[in-house]
Amino acid sequence: MAVRKIKEGIYEVGAIDWDRRLFDELIPLPDGTSYNSYLVVGKEKIALIDTVDPSKERVLIENIEKLNIERIDYIVSNHAEQDHSGSIPVILEMFPDSKVVTNPKAKEFLMDLLHVPEERFLLINEGETLDLGGRTLKFFMTPWVHWPETMVTYLVEDRILFTCDFFGSHLATSKLFADEEVLEPAKRYYAEIMMPFRVSIKNHLKKLENLDIEMIAPSHGPIYRDPSFIMNAYKDWTSDDVKNEVVVAYVSMHGSTEALVRRFVDILVEKGVEVKLFNLTKADIGEYAISLVDCATLVIASPTVLTGLHPVVSFVASLTGALRPKLRYVGFLGSYGWGGRAFDQLKSLLTGLRSEFLDPFIIKGHPTEKDFEKLEEFAEEILSRHERL
Repeated sequence: MAVRKIKEGIYEVGAIDWDRRLFDELIPLPDGTSYNSYLVVGKEKIALIDTVDPSKERVLIENIEKLNIERIDYIVSNHAEQDHSGSIPVILEMFPDSKVVTNPKAKEFLMDLLHVPEERFLLINEGETLDLGGRTLKFFMTPWVHWPETMVTYLVEDRILFTCDFFGSHLATSKLFADEEVLEPAKRYYAEIMMPFRVSIKNHLKKLENLDIEMIAPSHGPIYRDPSFIMNAYKDWTSDDVKNEVVVAYVSMHGSTEALVRRFVDILVEKGVEVKLFNLTKADIGEYAISLVDCATLVIASPTVLTGLHPVVSFVASLTGALRPKLRYVGFLGSYGWGGRAFDQLKSLLTGLRSEFLDPFIIKGHPTEKDFEKLEEFAEEILSRHERL
C-alpha cells in the first residue's frame, strides 16, 4: 500500500481493504472499506492518529517504515473499536517510549479489549491540547458516535479534523480525497452505524460548527476537502424532516402476502408517493437501512408462521428497532391460515421507534377483490397522513 501525503508532514499511512465484504459479521460491504491512520510530524513530537484493523497491521508498519520514522511519541486513539485500535499493541512494541493518548472511558476499553498496560496511557479531556512543536492537537469528546468513548482530534494550525468513524464511509478507493460518489457509501455508513445515535450526532454537529475546518479526515473512506459537503448531509440525515416516501419490506411464502404488497404499491405509485420495495429474502440489508433514513412510513408485510411473523421479517424488524429511524408511521400487511399474533410481535420488536402504528391490514388466505377494495382504504389512510407532513 502507498503512503499518501495530505500536507507537508501529514500522511495517511493506513490500509485499503479491497476484498472485505462483511463487517461485524452483519453489515454488507459491497465497496470494501479502508482503515485510515494518520501520521502528523511536528518539530518536536510525532503523533499517529488511530491505527488499523489487526488484519492489516503489516501494511501500517511498512508505511511507517517507508517514511523512515524512527520514533512515534503519541498514538491517539479516537475510538477503541478494534478496526481502529487493534494495531496499537504492535505500535507500542515498535516504539517503546510512545504513549496512547485518549480519554478515560476509552482507556478502560483499550485495557479490556487489547490489554494495553495502564502506564502506557496519557489521558486527555474535553478541549485539552497536545503540543507537537509548531503543530497542536486539540481534543473534543463526541460520545455515542457510535460508542460511549468516541472523540475527535483537531489539528489546529492545519485546520484538519480527524473524526475516526464520524463522517466515515465504507469505500475502498485509491482516491485520497472525496468527490460526489462518496455520498451514497457515506449515507449507507450513517444508516447502518450512526442512525441509532441521531440525536447525539445532531448535538455534536453544533459543537463542530464552531471550528475552522479545512478538511475532515475520517478513518473509513476518503478525506473531505469540502467539509460542508458531508456536514450538510449529516444535518439533513439527523434532522426531524421526512420525505413523502413509503418503504415496503415483505416476505411471502405462497403468494398471498405478495399479492397484497403488489397491489398496495401500485396504489401508492398512482397517488404520487415514492415507494421503495424490498423482498427481504433477497434484499441487501444495507440498501434497506439507507431507505429508512428519510422515509415517512414503513410498511412491513409478512405471512403468519407458527402464529407469528416469518423469521426473516422478525430479524429485519428487530434490526429496524435497533436502528431507530425517524419514521412517522408504521403499517403492517399480513395474511394467515388459521390464526396468529404477527402484528403484536411486530410492535414488540419495534419498541425503540417513536412512530405511530397504523391499524394493521390482515386477511385470511389469498386476497379477494373485496380485500383489495379495503386495501385502497388502508393506502388512503397513509396518504392522508403524508399530506400533513
